[in-house]
Amino acid sequence: MRRLQGTVVSAKQPKTRVVLVERYLAHPKYGRRLRRSRRYLVHDEANTSKLGERVTIEATRPRSRLKRFRIVTSKV
Repeated sequence: MRRLQGTVVSAKQPKTRVVLVERYLAHPKYGRRLRRSRRYLVHDEANTSKLGERVTIEATRPRSRLKRFRIVTSKV
């Protein structure tokens, strides 16, 4: 399973969280480190995660049109 770590940036929807995942990559020509980010809609069955928490998410079967991940662990 594909696992990613990110920060919860929205907790307004029931059983759904928006998680921001940042990654770093090197520029192909200049070698400078670039920060790239992506927001994922994540399923949170128990509504346990809160805004600003660091979470680990895991790929799963499609839960809805946009939700393809679920929360595995949550830590402050």
